Amino acid sequence: MRRGGGQRTVSNARHDPKFAGSELRTIKRVVPYLWPEGDSGVKFRVVIALLLLVGAKLISVITPLFYKAAVDSLTGEASDSAAWMLAVGAVGLTVAYGMARFLSVGFQQLRDWVFASVAQRALRAMALQTFEHIHALSLRYHITRKTGGLSRIMERGVKGVEFLLRFLLFNIIPLFIELALVAGIFFFLFDVWYLAAVVATIAIYIRFTFAVTEWRVKLRKQMNDQDTDANQKAIDSLLNFETVKYFGAEKREAARYDQAMAGYEVAATKTSQSLAFLNAGQSFIITAGLAAVMIMAAIGVQNGDLSTGDFVMVNAYMIQITMPLNFLGSVYREIRQALVDMAEMFDLLEQPAEVTDKPGAPDIDIKGGKVELDAVEFGYDPARPILQGVTVTAEAGETVAIVGPSGSGKSTIGRLLFRFYDVTGGAIRIDGQDLRDVTAESLHKAIGVVPQDTVLFNDTIRYNIAYGKEGASFAEIEAAAKAAKIHDFVASLPDGYDTTVGERGLKLSGGEKQRVGIARTLLKNPPILLLDEATSALDTETERDIQQSLREMGVGRTVITIAHRLSTIADADKIIVLEKGEITEFGRHDELLSRNGKYAAMWARQAAEEDEDAA
Repeated sequence: MRRGGGQRTVSNARHDPKFAGSELRTIKRVVPYLWPEGDSGVKFRVVIALLLLVGAKLISVITPLFYKAAVDSLTGEASDSAAWMLAVGAVGLTVAYGMARFLSVGFQQLRDWVFASVAQRALRAMALQTFEHIHALSLRYHITRKTGGLSRIMERGVKGVEFLLRFLLFNIIPLFIELALVAGIFFFLFDVWYLAAVVATIAIYIRFTFAVTEWRVKLRKQMNDQDTDANQKAIDSLLNFETVKYFGAEKREAARYDQAMAGYEVAATKTSQSLAFLNAGQSFIITAGLAAVMIMAAIGVQNGDLSTGDFVMVNAYMIQITMPLNFLGSVYREIRQALVDMAEMFDLLEQPAEVTDKPGAPDIDIKGGKVELDAVEFGYDPARPILQGVTVTAEAGETVAIVGPSGSGKSTIGRLLFRFYDVTGGAIRIDGQDLRDVTAESLHKAIGVVPQDTVLFNDTIRYNIAYGKEGASFAEIEAAAKAAKIHDFVASLPDGYDTTVGERGLKLSGGEKQRVGIARTLLKNPPILLLDEATSALDTETERDIQQSLREMGVGRTVITIAHRLSTIADADKIIVLEKGEITEFGRHDELLSRNGKYAAMWARQAAEEDEDAA
């Protein structure tokens, strides 16, 4: 019977080859967490839990025998019972029946207690693996995916793992063990027709449950998609709260969210209605099977072939298997959904990291901080190149500025230097070491970045500055804040360094956020500094103050600054002018002005704009 049920499951899954493959993959991925290599403690707990599981089912199956013997003893029909049963009497058999029921439940609870740490350990390990993998994925992947969607995939996937561990191992497998044992008892204690009725009921029930659940899973998938879409729209709208207010778009956003929720409403309604149909069908099949077996038993009692205790025992066994069968319906639905949710998470885990270390790659060895771009070529899309043979050298301790119109490839150079992407042609070297030949972790430690818009964690100012150096002391944090010219402002706040900055640092002004960003980069103390239009989003007065902090910060370091306002880089050791991914001019500020080329035109235009703004 157990084999038959298994065949039906596989047969059903074959209607969806993709699911069959992902189901097998899911189980393969979960097993190592339940049976980890080299961890004998976890393996011991799993073995004990399985032994307790089998013990609980064996006790559960023999319990109705005590019930039958007690009834037969009371009705005087105990002649067929074992001698020891006759000796104990009805009261003793009733006590034995109660003890057996208690032991069955007790073994189950002890099993759950033993296995709890195994399940939670597996859950934690898988959640950590997913979290680490998301951070290992490329910037390209994170730009194309929505944060709300990723968080939902991770959340549902981890919950699916928990559900699978809890119910597949301790509900589905034990259920089939119990069904097999009960079927055997019916065959040996009664006759083949009882066995046939039980097998037919179970087979029809499982077939109906699996067929309808396959249909329901498609509906649940649609509901999940609508749920994810609505969640993404909500998070996107909340992250852009200020923009929504600027354009008076509250009603527009509400209508957009409501449209997504309307799709969810339709899908959720169909899911609920299909559940009602499934429950009604299951109830009909179970009731019909129970009635058929009880009718056969009643006829047997009337004919004198069975005792009253046999009739009671048949009823007890049928109730004993129909209750978990009812449970099977809901558990199978949830397991099926858990497998779908986990498949999405494993799809995420199988996303390849675009930038990876070579096997055995050494850490980068910074001697002075010389940065070289050697005929660098790159394009986010192969059909649309961004950089076309760019060659730039920043000697150790030099400040090199990169300027040019939007879309010229300035920020792309910064991303390539930090190795968010690998070049498609040429090479980038630091002190002669190709970035592709060293570990990304050591490279990231060697480069400090101050971006155009510093994004802060929703935590304290102390935490955000300390992020630059793990384990930094308060004295180091305070020194970095003083160097970034933000200490006095922080000291004036009621909570000082324990002031919470809000989500993405929205409680601070643009200049304050930039100074916190500078402070944490100073605390990192990197030999190479990348300033990616670090002041272009600030007003002129704040920009001048920040620029002074950035100049002081760059002393003794190699600085690559990507600039929009040319006045901020006039004292750079070298200025590179980019246009359409190619270098059109390079030199010092005075040299470039004297050439009356692209840079001089950009300088004149910005100077005119500043004069106009001043006027």
